[in-house]
Amino acid sequence: MVNQDPEQIARDNIDKQLKACGWVIQDKAKINLNAALGVVVRKYYTQDGKQLDYALFVEGKPVGVIEAKAEDKGFQLIQAEAQSKGYADSKLKHLNNEPLPFVFESTGALTRFTDYRDPKPRSRPVFSFYRPESLREWLKRGNPLRGRFRDIPSLKKTGLRDCQITAITNLEDSFLRNQPKALVQMATGSGKTFTAITAIYRLLTYTKANRVLFLVDTKNLGEQAEQEFMAYVPNDDNRPFSSLYGVHRLKSSFVPPDNQVYISTIQRLYWILKGEELEEPICGSSGKTDPQETLGTVG
Repeated sequence: MVNQDPEQIARDNIDKQLKACGWVIQDKAKINLNAALGVVVRKYYTQDGKQLDYALFVEGKPVGVIEAKAEDKGFQLIQAEAQSKGYADSKLKHLNNEPLPFVFESTGALTRFTDYRDPKPRSRPVFSFYRPESLREWLKRGNPLRGRFRDIPSLKKTGLRDCQITAITNLEDSFLRNQPKALVQMATGSGKTFTAITAIYRLLTYTKANRVLFLVDTKNLGEQAEQEFMAYVPNDDNRPFSSLYGVHRLKSSFVPPDNQVYISTIQRLYWILKGEELEEPICGSSGKTDPQETLGTVG
């Protein structure tokens, strides 16, 4: 019999996503926190009697919560942040835990995530739940990525144009002000790709970012970007970028896990995420290849 209850449908979808991401799901009556690296317990209670929709455990220790909402309540996910934060700050039953850092709100179709270790925590939409291996790695590192933006040293200006210095400095200042979304606008011929690679090098080197997505809108631009990454030598290290970090241009739906920079067209990325192939244009509609690159997701 098909379950028509909207909230249960949402929970069923959440369960499927969690399993696909490597979590083992358990009911509170049959808890074995050592059954896997990542264990999710449904309907776990706090010491003051609140019931969590899901409690997340990594290596047997509580690390986060998921607040589930019916799919038609997606517009209320942001409103639910205070509720889920209250759960994360609570002591779990039989445990003397500290506040839990990782908090999700999800309808099974839409999911938002907050890392409360950030200097200025804020929720953001995510494609799915993070794997337990990822949460374990973040906890081992201690200071989260947004906190590590403070570790970036002053820019060495040798070999950089004034406009490039301004762009990189303002971008990093935006990160320091907890404004991770930024737009760099530069004129044709000003060295946009070189500027982007310099910014990427500094993120990978000084914040220890795991990987960077470099998005382009045509195959030609992807090829040009790959060549520039291979030729780039930073001004504070005499080794080429490609000997320091792995660079891979995506040419199929396979994404190798051992690189730090991934170059992709928008169409290729859509294919990878949605499983629906789109044709990649060779060049822009005008026939020109003036770079329209985007420094994408940093993680």
